[in-house]
Amino acid sequence: MRYYVSLAPHDAQSVPFEVDVAELPSGALAVKIGGKSVAVDLVELSDGMSVRIDGRMVDLTVEGKPPEVGIVASGHRSYVRVVSERERAAENAKRGGASTKDQTVRSPMPGRIVKVNVKVGDEVNVGDPLLVVEAMKMENEIKAKFAGKVLEVHVAAGATVEGNGKLITLT
Repeated sequence: MRYYVSLAPHDAQSVPFEVDVAELPSGALAVKIGGKSVAVDLVELSDGMSVRIDGRMVDLTVEGKPPEVGIVASGHRSYVRVVSERERAAENAKRGGASTKDQTVRSPMPGRIVKVNVKVGDEVNVGDPLLVVEAMKMENEIKAKFAGKVLEVHVAAGATVEGNGKLITLT
């Protein structure tokens, strides 16, 4: 099942990142975050869960009910929006599809810009790689969620960006 996770749930411009989760016949989980495989092991506890991600243990407590949930990990509370692929399709259908106004691609996480693949004036299609953001020693390829023409590039290779920071504006 594919999920779209927004780290800034109350910002309509927040660009969610994709998390694919599949349960294997062994009961283990196959997880991809932004298209990259991640080793994940999950143990449910009475007051939350313990998750091992690429060998690093994190104890989580989840508050609230999807799609808006609060997560407490290592003493830090964050709020996220988690929407399944099916729920997202239903939301888009209710809104009548994509808007025709300018669209801003935002960073799904804080990190460093490794590579910018487009320049002003370039035409992009859905799924085209726009740039690469490095976060926590992982390179994350940011792809176009909609087709359009690059109106403005807000970052350059080597720059740091905050979560939900403007990356590229398409029209």
